[in-house]
Amino acid sequence: MIAARRNASARGAAPGRNRVRIVGGEWRSRLVRFPPASPLRPTPDRVRETLFNWLGQRLDGRAVLDLFAGSGVLGFEALSRGAARAVFVERDRQVAASLREAARELGAANAQIVEGDALAFLGRCTERFDVVFVDPPYESGLAERAFGMLAQRLNPHARVYVESAQRFEPGAPWVASREGRAGAVRYALFELATP
Repeated sequence: MIAARRNASARGAAPGRNRVRIVGGEWRSRLVRFPPASPLRPTPDRVRETLFNWLGQRLDGRAVLDLFAGSGVLGFEALSRGAARAVFVERDRQVAASLREAARELGAANAQIVEGDALAFLGRCTERFDVVFVDPPYESGLAERAFGMLAQRLNPHARVYVESAQRFEPGAPWVASREGRAGAVRYALFELATP
């Protein structure tokens, strides 16, 4: 799956090839590193700033799930902004090890790194989350499959963020509350439709 990740094109995502900067909260300006040979595509700074503006800047007390975690910058950004807990799911062993190292360097005791398949994790997980980040390789079809499993893993009023190459339309019961575009990246925030 990692080999299918998009390249880290010049989109302002990181100050270097294998690191990305946290843009807000307690760990603002701290760097999160990932394996140098990894083809991960961290969410660009300006997109993260927009996303956390949408989410209200602070995530105090919220439970966060970072599926297809990659660099983990979305989950670490959430913890930096007060999230009570973040679960990072990553199937690549080397990338998962770098997530554990990043959590150690940041002192993120409330980060849980799960090494394994994101969809298998959703199938066995019993926990519920307030914010979920879904950012798999664009052409993999994994975002659609994840959205098909997420509804029962969400707390009331939870929001799910997704990045994609084209406009993402998961259909009912999902409703897009916010959408944006930065270069070739489309991104959106979804909620479950209320009856």
